[in-house]
Formats: sequence, structure tokens, C-alpha cells
Amino acid sequence: MEPATPTVLDYLRHGEPVGGSRFRGHGIDDPLSEHGWRQMRHTSAALSGWQRVISSPMRRCLEFAQWLAEDRELPLSVHQDLKEVGFGNWEGLDRAQLQALHPEEYAAFYRDPVHNRPQGAEPLQIFGSRVAKVFDSLVHEHAGEHLLVVGHAGVIRATLGYVINAPAVNWYRSDVANAALTRFASDRRGTRLVIHNWRPAL
Repeated sequence: MEPATPTVLDYLRHGEPVGGSRFRGHGIDDPLSEHGWRQMRHTSAALSGWQRVISSPMRRCLEFAQWLAEDRELPLSVHQDLKEVGFGNWEGLDRAQLQALHPEEYAAFYRDPVHNRPQGAEPLQIFGSRVAKVFDSLVHEHAGEHLLVVGHAGVIRATLGYVINAPAVNWYRSDVANAALTRFASDRRGTRLVIHNWRPAL
């Protein structure tokens, strides 16, 4: 039986990495830029109540998670399956480069990201499965707690899809900004989306 106190899971996307906006899966491990650090500190300063921090192993997530956990004296754990989806031969390219080099491939991906994966990319079904397993394990192992999960846009999209039962072909129809928060809750009513893509005013 679910506890009377809901389990709250705040998924926070990392800030802007060094090198700016480009396709980074789990093949590129850039750290946060100075601007990215400011973004993350600004969002996290507006929030409180977390009892535990969970992070992707990628530097753009983990280094901030380590800092926050130490600053707020919270336990920290790292889940390897929270790393971003692999983008294959798109790793490191920005949108302008992709549209110039592979315009048909780029357009096909956004029409149907399930069946039009970049060469060498992780299948979206496999990615979604590993992300869903992390979500279920967190709900089960930390029932009644308020968790902060520091992760990636793809991880948040896949988790959102899992919670609201949206097919993977629709996952990229959701914006996920740098340092934006998506909140899920699980209790006797079930699991649901509470907030999506929230950031405090500048």
C-alpha cells in the first residue's frame, strides 16, 4: 500500500554545459559552464524540502548534485541508468550543423524519433525502459520522501512519457529547458505529473 505521505520526485535538468547548446547523449561529458552553474543555483535557491539527491553520472549533472548535497547536508546517490540517451553520430552537433549536414535525417527524427534514430543511437524503447525502472525503484525504495533527481532533457521526457502513458513517438513534443524542474508525485491516488518545465523568474 502507498504511504499516506506522497512520494515527491523533482526532476531537475542540468544547466547549460561548456560549449553551449548541442546534442549531447552519454558520449560527451562536458561540465557545466559558469552560466550553467548560475542557472542551477538560481533554480535550486527557490526550492527546499528535499531529503535526498539522486544524479546522473554525467558531469553536467553530478558536479552540481555533489555541491548541492554537501551544501544542504543531504545523502547523494548516483544511478548509471539516469545518463542521457545515446545520440550516435549526432553527438556533439548543434541544430544548425545537423540541418545543414543531414536535413532529411533531422526532419525525420522529429516526425518519428522511434523509427528514425541517428546512426548508432540508443533505441528509444531501451532508453525509456531503463529510465522507467529508475523511476519505479525510487518510488519503491524512498516511499514518502521528497527527492531531487538531477538529470537530462531526454530522461525527463522519457519519465514524463512513462508517468502519463504517452508513446515514445511523442516525447520530443515537450520542451525541457536548462535548469527547469518537472515534479511527479506518487501516493494512494497513483502516480501523476504535478509541474513541468518550471523555472523561477529572473
